[in-house]
Amino acid sequence: MNLAQLEEVLCQVPTVDAVRIVGHGNDVEEVHVVASTSKPAKQVVRDIQSLALASHGVTLDRRVISVVQLSDGTHLGGERIEIIDVAEQVEGTTAQVTVALGLGANQALGVAKGSSAQVVRSRLIGEATISALTQMLPGGPVMALAALEVTPLGTRTIAVSQVALVTGGQEQVFVGSALAEEDTRMAAVRSVLDAINRVFPKLAR
Repeated sequence: MNLAQLEEVLCQVPTVDAVRIVGHGNDVEEVHVVASTSKPAKQVVRDIQSLALASHGVTLDRRVISVVQLSDGTHLGGERIEIIDVAEQVEGTTAQVTVALGLGANQALGVAKGSSAQVVRSRLIGEATISALTQMLPGGPVMALAALEVTPLGTRTIAVSQVALVTGGQEQVFVGSALAEEDTRMAAVRSVLDAINRVFPKLAR
């Protein structure tokens, strides 16, 4: 069985943006799916199963299919956090990244400095995003970027972030992702926003 061909076929499912299959020969061990939130995850899984069976005669156990659904932004009380600008300034071996975010009439500018190496630039963008978000939450929880990677998934490229929050002595880790089409910098910011999408309204109260 050609797993790459099956990935391409499964990407045709409406609302599905990317698929990565892990397996050997005819054995499928994991199916990772990136989809929008316009359809329930359970329905996405059923659609994946149906198309795999109809197109390749492959029966997929629902337990091996994981679905990540990307939201369209971070909201607070009906308002949406907007990405105003992402800028990079490189001087020799040092890079400075600034990320400007807006929420209603308020704006915050996050800054992060580090190595100018391209392999760590996405992480700097994530740290600058965390810096801007922290300014929007004065007196709020300790927030830190645990990890940020821009990586291929199926036929697409995605940014995936892990954000750690410490509140009341308890640590929680949230994961977010975003499709990276042409601008991986914007995808890095969106992945961080996606990670805190569900908890941000509570933190901002």
